[in-house]
Amino acid sequence: MAEHRVLSPLPGIFYRRPAPDKPPYKEDGDRVAEGDVVGLIEVMKQFTELHADAGGKIVRFLIDNEAPIEPEQPVLLIETG
Repeated sequence: MAEHRVLSPLPGIFYRRPAPDKPPYKEDGDRVAEGDVVGLIEVMKQFTELHADAGGKIVRFLIDNEAPIEPEQPVLLIETG
């Protein structure tokens, strides 16, 4: 099995949930399909969805909820195949 890294396209703040009172989009160990929303990136009060660009099983998130993120920074690992 291969591991795929989902990278951030933008700098900003990473959120794993759509709102503070909502559950995370995905958790470690969840199955994910290509195109699934896995988080949000906030830049100057604008939110951009982060989508999985491969399908498989989420091995783990590499960044915490509400943490700063840089472009091309790995956000999560997906086990593909």
